[in-house]
Amino acid sequence: MDHVGPGFLVSLAYLDPGNLETDLQAGANHKFELLWVILIGLVFALIIQSLAANLGVTTGKHLAEHCKAEYPKFVKYCLWLLAEVAVIAADIPEVIGTAFALNILFHIPVWGGVLITGLSTLMLLGLQRYGVRKLELLIAVLVFIMAGCYFGELSYVKPPTSQVIRGLFIPKLKGQGATGDAIALLGALIMPHNLFLHSALVLSRKTTPSVKGINSACKYFLLESGFALFVALLINIAVVSVSGTNVLGGSSRIVYGIALLASGQSSTITGTYAGQYVMQGFLDLRMKTWLRNLMTRCIAIVPSLIVSIIGGSAGSGRLIVIASIIIISWILGLCIIGINIYYLSTGFVDWLIHNSLPVVGNVFVGIIVFPIMAIYIISVIYLMFRKDRTVTFVDMSVESNQIEMEKGAEERTIDHVPYREDLADIPLPQ
Repeated sequence: MDHVGPGFLVSLAYLDPGNLETDLQAGANHKFELLWVILIGLVFALIIQSLAANLGVTTGKHLAEHCKAEYPKFVKYCLWLLAEVAVIAADIPEVIGTAFALNILFHIPVWGGVLITGLSTLMLLGLQRYGVRKLELLIAVLVFIMAGCYFGELSYVKPPTSQVIRGLFIPKLKGQGATGDAIALLGALIMPHNLFLHSALVLSRKTTPSVKGINSACKYFLLESGFALFVALLINIAVVSVSGTNVLGGSSRIVYGIALLASGQSSTITGTYAGQYVMQGFLDLRMKTWLRNLMTRCIAIVPSLIVSIIGGSAGSGRLIVIASIIIISWILGLCIIGINIYYLSTGFVDWLIHNSLPVVGNVFVGIIVFPIMAIYIISVIYLMFRKDRTVTFVDMSVESNQIEMEKGAEERTIDHVPYREDLADIPLPQ
């Protein structure tokens, strides 16, 4: 039980308002046909999250600290800025989602709800003064409220089991807007800041400083993350299943508002700590939790407030989806680098050929854009093929391996303890 916590706290990111919004949109437009996207997304999330947890357990450092040690100063600051942008982009759906919930429950204008979200989160973080367990209990209560709302409504909807199973295991992209909804679903499930968070959370747990102890901890964190993400999968399926229904009449709106409020508040807390670890790891800079949350939330409020005032509820809803797409474009950049370059270059060249600008204007635009594209390509190639500066594994020679096997390798100790006293102040039980 000493290791319980990291997987469940990380899973909150997969239940944020961005996920709920994209789930509802996909369910309303395509019923159960896009459930396979959620399943694939969470399977890959489990793989990546387990790697992040293993990184922290085996090396005693979290991801941001490894990036700081690995890359030169300029690259380090660029990665830090990208990580901060990812945290802020993940916070935008939480701001808008909480504002929507306040609008549904109390008829507060969306722009007013956006302003209130900063104060509400600070109040929740203030509960740390009354003990770690109380904050964890509150997060658990919020998650159970959210799950209870959707599972309760699901019991009235009673979706066809055969259609749900087909949607989970038979990929389809039929109908207008299916591709865009699938991208939004996948983007909402990929949380870059979760990698920094998970690799740091495991360091708050004391692990036996031996190969056997580390292997056991890695296996346990994998099982815990798998169970937590399975629960997240069930909740996402429930959200898709109840979209477009009104089985509870006017109460459906209230139930959705309560679930949305619980989702926004619980996921905001974990996002705040992810930002703390990013700042501490890259810059070796510590900041009060309430101040860190206030800074992140103020930055996230600006685009949310502008869109809610100008575009109203419809514009705010679109902003949630846009923020999800921004996240996926960052985290999957290396995987689709070839496709990005191809479409970016061909699309830009096609625009240059067919636009109505004069020749001088085209030349000026080309002089600006083509160097930026070249810098982008060179930067990615540099990050992929540069020589490693730090060792992120336990380095043992063949001779020492043979000797240790004779003595019983499972019991040999290592030269570091994967437990961090400086991370013990996070709101998790020791």
